[in-house]
Amino acid sequence: MITPKNLIRHELIGLEVEVVNAKSVNQVGIKGTIVEETNNTLVVDTPKGEKTVLKNNVTFRFTLENQMVDVDGERLVGKPE
Repeated sequence: MITPKNLIRHELIGLEVEVVNAKSVNQVGIKGTIVEETNNTLVVDTPKGEKTVLKNNVTFRFTLENQMVDVDGERLVGKPE
């Protein structure tokens, strides 16, 4: 079961996510379902198509059941695919 404490070590594909802060303001507001993950990126399926977001310099907001959890993308870099 995914919890706020184990989120960064868990499989992210299939989770709902939103970019709430980013070095590039064009990435703020990207919201959808994670469909792919690499060491340095997340691919998010949005209503406007798939968007690739670098994990560095981004804060992600994950939706877990009725909780929202903010995670600094730096903590996800290098995470096994």
